[in-house]
Amino acid sequence: MSKNNLLIEQISRFNFDQTVDKILKEAEKRAWNVPAIHNLQQSLAKSGRAVKPVKVIEICKPEYSGQMLELNHERIMSVMMPCRISVYVKDDGKTYTALVNGAELSAGQPENIAKVMKAASDETMEIVKTVTG
Repeated sequence: MSKNNLLIEQISRFNFDQTVDKILKEAEKRAWNVPAIHNLQQSLAKSGRAVKPVKVIEICKPEYSGQMLELNHERIMSVMMPCRISVYVKDDGKTYTALVNGAELSAGQPENIAKVMKAASDETMEIVKTVTG
């Protein structure tokens, strides 16, 4: 696992398509919505750029996002929503996952924001661990 302060990268035990599929199924099983999946390889191909497979999966759990958006002073955190999990292939042929370390980002935030961000981050990490752990 590669981890800096803000990003966590891990190798998946599965190929690219299986990794995406398993993450989607696990997120849905845990009552997360999947508002979008961005196929960056496909998007870049339309602009004449060839890259290895990359998909960014957006997930949102109303239990968490509602707590963040209920109050005016916390609504600024909407810029961080929804949570994202990136799945991509590197030159070594392996499939990787990456996500923002929400627990690290929550440091120094007001108590409610920090609590919700950490909970959402922890659960997102649990979803990713189903393909990496």
